[in-house]
Amino acid sequence: MTLPASKTQAHLEAEMRFDSGVYNKHQIVITRGRGAHLYDEDGREYIDCVAGYGVANVGHSNPAVVEAVQRQAATLMICPQTLPNDQRAEFLTELTGILPPSLNRVFLCNSGTEAMEAALKFSRTASGRSKYVAMKRGFSGRSMGALGLTWEPKYREPFTPLLHEAEFVAFNDVEALRAAVDDQTAAIIVEAVQGEGGVRPATQEFLTAARELATQHGALLILDEIQTGFCRTGKMFAMEHFGITPDMTTLAKSMAGGVPIGALAMTAAVADAMPKGGHGTTFGGNPLAMAAGVAAIRFMRRERLWERAEQLGAEFMALLRAIPSPKVKDVRGLGLMVGVELREKAAPYIHALEHDHGILALSAGPSVLRFLPPLVIERADLQRVAEATARVLAEVNP
Repeated sequence: MTLPASKTQAHLEAEMRFDSGVYNKHQIVITRGRGAHLYDEDGREYIDCVAGYGVANVGHSNPAVVEAVQRQAATLMICPQTLPNDQRAEFLTELTGILPPSLNRVFLCNSGTEAMEAALKFSRTASGRSKYVAMKRGFSGRSMGALGLTWEPKYREPFTPLLHEAEFVAFNDVEALRAAVDDQTAAIIVEAVQGEGGVRPATQEFLTAARELATQHGALLILDEIQTGFCRTGKMFAMEHFGITPDMTTLAKSMAGGVPIGALAMTAAVADAMPKGGHGTTFGGNPLAMAAGVAAIRFMRRERLWERAEQLGAEFMALLRAIPSPKVKDVRGLGLMVGVELREKAAPYIHALEHDHGILALSAGPSVLRFLPPLVIERADLQRVAEATARVLAEVNP
């Protein structure tokens, strides 16, 4: 047997050999991170504009989160939700303290998809209905329940028939929404900014109409804040930009600074409609995640990360809009959730940013470059990202 030339090659080969195969792997091995930077096994530094798909809002290895996790890991890591726990109580107090007052009941879980699965069950019991209205280009997850609310056919079609089928309407099309919502609708599911769907912010008119239609027809409004929540868009939650309050909101990603976590926040009326034992989870609300969540939320509040995201996001989008490239069709976003829509495929430019400039970015559909940096990123790093984006757009010819 021939040994691999390096540890990096050995680790790449092990992932390729034993992984399920559902992921397209990069040819690097990331071993550590700090703030807005990641480092591979060979010591190369990267500016991270992926942030674990929007998880690392408070930065990689945030000291406050690290200390909380270390302390809690030595104390108690698992405690079922039938047994009250001090860290869970603190976390629920912190979380409901930053949410609208009416969203004062919380189901704790482990991920955004789990939060959406919970939303489906709670909306069924609260409404007594099973019809859903979701958005074209919307993304709600890949589990069998949430998949029915995810628009992209390549995700859905191999697994039909699905547990929940939604009627999909064009995002920001008020008339299409009016035509779809009726007295049989259980819930409207919408993102304030579509992430996977191309970094497309909702309009005020559309979200206002969604709230009014849900109320008019006795349906529920479910706002997906999985990627937009926790300061990403320049507010603690994106709903604050629009002045609306949903009946439920799904939360996850950056809520615990990198530790797996999810939550469904809802009104008391929605929560009380679910029978005891109607839903549950083994690991949701575990003390380790709760301690990390308390530390992360307190850090966000102390550092006022929403203000940082608002200011740096505006500056960053201005730099991107100044790029004199005919390949750029649009630059859009909210806070530090930024998309650059191209007139061609984005993949070659994402590769060039990583390979030639040490910048990690991701796509949002086939033609959109998406930037989701940690909110602690420095201006100098964003300047480098904008300059590198201009260079790859000028130099790369797919």
